[in-house]
Amino acid sequence: MDDNSKPLASEINDFLLAQGCKCEIKTAKSGFTVSYILPQTKKTLATFVCRKTGVKMRIFPQGLNVYENFLETLPEKMKKDIRKASPCKRLINPDDCNPKCMMGYDFHMEDTHYQKCRFMAFMPSLNEENYPFIKEFLENEIKVQNRAQD
Repeated sequence: MDDNSKPLASEINDFLLAQGCKCEIKTAKSGFTVSYILPQTKKTLATFVCRKTGVKMRIFPQGLNVYENFLETLPEKMKKDIRKASPCKRLINPDDCNPKCMMGYDFHMEDTHYQKCRFMAFMPSLNEENYPFIKEFLENEIKVQNRAQD
């Protein structure tokens, strides 16, 4: 992890742990992955992914339809990454993908309909520009999941 990402990753880690998320560290081909599991659903909310280009945060929003308008507020670079993410083969044609694969995300951003792969759709780089939006994305998801449990 590069020196610029460490404090940001640490802040996200502290925030997610304070929200009651369980942290799981696993080994992967390219090093370690650090995942955060929501206590309400027992599903992964987000995972740090280390790439040659730097640290990314893969976000798995289950309640995106509730706060979809949030996507309009993202910086253009984050929107561009979402646009170029792989389509979800399973949403487009369920026979084109492994039946064990969980479906991706069906959403609108800037009046355009998207069906994106859950592993590629929301994976912004962890940097100073993206950090506030990553944190807000996580906060939105936690709020939705907390409301669902009430």
